[in-house]
Amino acid sequence: MSEEQQPTRRQVVKFSFYQVDPAWRALSAQERAAQKAELCAAVESFSTRLQIRSYSVAGLRGDADFLLWQIADSLDDIQALATAVMSTSMAPHLSMPYSYLAMTRRSVYVSGEESREREKLHPADSKYFFVYPFVKTREWYQLSLEERQAMMNQHITVGRKYPSVKLNTAYSFGLDDQEFVVSFETDEPADFLDLVMELREATTSLYTLRDTPIFSCIAMSLPEVLDTLGGVGEPVSATPASPSTNGAGSTPVAAATEIPEGASKVVYVGGEQIALFHTAGKIFAVANRCSHANGPLAEGQLEGATVTCPVHGTKFDLATGEPLCAPASRPIARYDVRVDGGQVFVMPAAGAQRV
Repeated sequence: MSEEQQPTRRQVVKFSFYQVDPAWRALSAQERAAQKAELCAAVESFSTRLQIRSYSVAGLRGDADFLLWQIADSLDDIQALATAVMSTSMAPHLSMPYSYLAMTRRSVYVSGEESREREKLHPADSKYFFVYPFVKTREWYQLSLEERQAMMNQHITVGRKYPSVKLNTAYSFGLDDQEFVVSFETDEPADFLDLVMELREATTSLYTLRDTPIFSCIAMSLPEVLDTLGGVGEPVSATPASPSTNGAGSTPVAAATEIPEGASKVVYVGGEQIALFHTAGKIFAVANRCSHANGPLAEGQLEGATVTCPVHGTKFDLATGEPLCAPASRPIARYDVRVDGGQVFVMPAAGAQRV
């Protein structure tokens, strides 16, 4: 079996849009603060099991207030998080008007490394996030692969004209009511608008049955997201420490025996995907995505205290997070590591990405 045919574990992707009952704002400031803190703690308790990104939709749509974007290895973790959220004291004031379930898989329209990359999502740190479900007409699937490929080549060419917009495609066939959930990360909303307008002129647009509703979201930490609901200044930061952290604020992420010399391991800290490397007699922890094109660094080549991105070849210093060569120009987040009692603990260091 060739490398391109090698199966990899797919990810489960969930977009949970919540709306808060207006009656919640009539509660006292103390009640609102306590409920926000409890909700933050419930979500944080899952931050070592799956990736969770939070976004505010408040003021941008009239029927949703915030989004929890979840990327997991199993449906069970997605359901367990939902149960934890709905078990909080804020749950009676929450509804979920929109919910989209999907999984990753390889694309049939691109090949090689780009196709394999589709099986793993590597979220960027962009400020804006656009999400919508997508359904094609049945006529699309009756076309030959060659016909569809020709039209998709045009579609892909348009997309590559907007490098500031990062596409994430997830597949929902048989799992949910839509066929795809597409999401876009960018720091330039105008670029996304121009991209969508140009894609309307592509031939593939003739075979779109539905691509609404569309959600425009702003990336924020969950306490900040909850502040957009009202009660700004209430002490959400008083969130109880997650049971997964110790008094020093570090998180146990793995047994030291799981990462022998020369090995790497992907873990989750604060809802972020972190790559651990045991090399040069020391364990290092850095953000798992390359700062250039989000390549999975845990799959890169180790050499001393450096790792080479498997996608475009940037070499990073694991001690500082700095790129040592092109094409990446920005550092990656690094994390402090300590080993105690056979356990590896990780704590965000200066310059670590948001949680």
